[in-house]
Amino acid sequence: MHAVILAAGEGTRMRPLTETVPKPMLPVADRPLVAHTADAAVEAGADTLVLVVGYEADRVREHFGDEYRGVPVEYATQEEQLGTAHAAAAAREHLDDDFVVLNGDDLYDRAALDALFDACPAVGAYEVDDPRPYGVFSIADGEVTGIVEKPEEPPSNRVNVGAYHFPAEAADWLDEVELSERGEYEITDVVERVVEAYDVTAVPVERWLGVGRPWELLEANEWKLGELERRLDGEVHPDADLRGPVVVEDGARVDAGVVVEGPALVRAGADVGPNAYLRGATLVGPDCHVGNGVELKNTVVMAGANVPHLSYVGDSVLGEGVNLGAGTQVANLRHDGGDVRVTVKGERVSTGRRKFGVVAGPGAKTAINTSLNAGVVLSAGATTTPGESVVRDR
Repeated sequence: MHAVILAAGEGTRMRPLTETVPKPMLPVADRPLVAHTADAAVEAGADTLVLVVGYEADRVREHFGDEYRGVPVEYATQEEQLGTAHAAAAAREHLDDDFVVLNGDDLYDRAALDALFDACPAVGAYEVDDPRPYGVFSIADGEVTGIVEKPEEPPSNRVNVGAYHFPAEAADWLDEVELSERGEYEITDVVERVVEAYDVTAVPVERWLGVGRPWELLEANEWKLGELERRLDGEVHPDADLRGPVVVEDGARVDAGVVVEGPALVRAGADVGPNAYLRGATLVGPDCHVGNGVELKNTVVMAGANVPHLSYVGDSVLGEGVNLGAGTQVANLRHDGGDVRVTVKGERVSTGRRKFGVVAGPGAKTAINTSLNAGVVLSAGATTTPGESVVRDR
C-alpha cells in the first residue's frame, strides 16, 4: 500500500526557524519531524512512501533518498502550496490502489495508524475538549456520517487529524476538488465524497499533535524525548552525572562536572561541558557546543548552535547556527503568571504555556550579558549589543 506523506509546506507559522529548513525537517528527538510519520507508516504496513515535496525539497530528498527502511521512496512535487487536496493530487501518478494520506508535520500514535492501515476507507478521529477550531466529524456507531469545518455548534468532539485511508477511486477525485472560499483545494471535500459513497470507519486516535508553531515543536520533543531509553555510546567523562533516560550518541562528548537529568539527547558531534546542567526534555543537536556554567532546561538546540558559557536558556528553541554570547540569560516566565505570548505571522498569540522562553532564528547572535524576555523572537541573523535587555522581537 502507498502512503502519501504531505511535506511540501513552507511552515510560515514556524518562522524564523523555517528560513532555511522546511518545517517537516525540523528536529524532533533523533530525527526530523516527518521521519516520525514515515517510520509509523512503514511499521503500519506501507510498501511504498510517496513524499510530496515543495519548499526546500532537497532537504527532504537528501534525508530519505530512494529507499527508507527497506521501503521504496517516490517523490511528487507541489510547485505551489494551494491546499491539502492540491498536495495529495500531486502524487496522483503514483497511485493505482487504495492509499493512505498523512500530514508530514503531525505526530500520531502508532496504534491508531495500525488501525487506519487495516481499515478502508477510514479517517483518524481525535477527541478534544473544544472542537470548534477544527474540522469536526459527525459519527454514528463508529462510522463517519459527515464533516464540517470550524463549526460554532460542533456535531461531536471528534476532530480531523489529517490521516486518511482512501479507496482507489478517490485518487481521481483529488483532481476534481474546487477552490474553497479561503482560496485552497481542501482534502475534506474528498472526505465528504467518500463518506457519501462508502461506510467510513472513524479510527480513534489516542494521541496526536499538529506541529505548526515553535512551542508545538517543543511539545513534539517532549513527547519523543520522553520515549528515549538510556544509551551512552559517546564519550562520557567519569565525573559527569547522567540521570535517567539520557542518550549520548556516538561521536558526542560530555565533559567533567556535567549534570544531565533526562530525558535528554546529545547528538553526534556535539560537546557538553565542563560544568553544564541539562534538564527537562532537552535536545542538543549535531555539532553543537554547550559550555561551562550553562543551564539548558526543556530546550531544543538545533544543529551547529553554540551556548558557550555562563548562560541560562529555558523552554526555548534555538535555530541552526545560533550563538549566544557569554552571560546571555533567557526569561521564560511572566511575572503575572499568565501564558507567554509569541508573534506568529504578525499577530501576538498565546502559547498556552506558563513557561516559554525565546525563538532564535538561524544564525542569530547575542552579545555578552544580553537578557531576552519571555516570548521574544529573534529573526534569522539578528544580533544584540552588549548588556542589552531585549523585550521586543527583532
